[in-house]
Amino acid sequence: MIHGPNLHLLGRRETKVYGKFTLKELNNELKVKASALRVELECFQSNSEGEIVNRITNSDYDFLIINPAGYTHTSIAIRDAILAAGIPTIEVHISNIYKREDFRRKSLISDVVQGMITGLGKYSYYLALEAAVYFLSGRKRKN
Repeated sequence: MIHGPNLHLLGRRETKVYGKFTLKELNNELKVKASALRVELECFQSNSEGEIVNRITNSDYDFLIINPAGYTHTSIAIRDAILAAGIPTIEVHISNIYKREDFRRKSLISDVVQGMITGLGKYSYYLALEAAVYFLSGRKRKN
């Protein structure tokens, strides 16, 4: 799970848009859910595009869930890292990017990911985690 820039400010930043939960609360809830689903979940947050790219390309994982936050609309580097890693990925957003400013309505990574879940608050993450487990279990059955 990769959280992009400014998501460490959850609970304080624009609570009408992003909610009142903190990143720590969200990560804890997701880890409980992951445990119930019998998968390991590692959470990482960075405000640095380079750190996010490094995490995508230099980590060992089976599935990536990413909220690129502001980099959604600007980062060709993150897009290229997702392509280079070749790992199934789901893009998540807390807010509905299509109901926001014009510049937020374009995702540079949406066409290279398995799917996108947007606008459902922290439940976007829960659904992405469930979907990841679903896709991984299907992939394992085929082998």
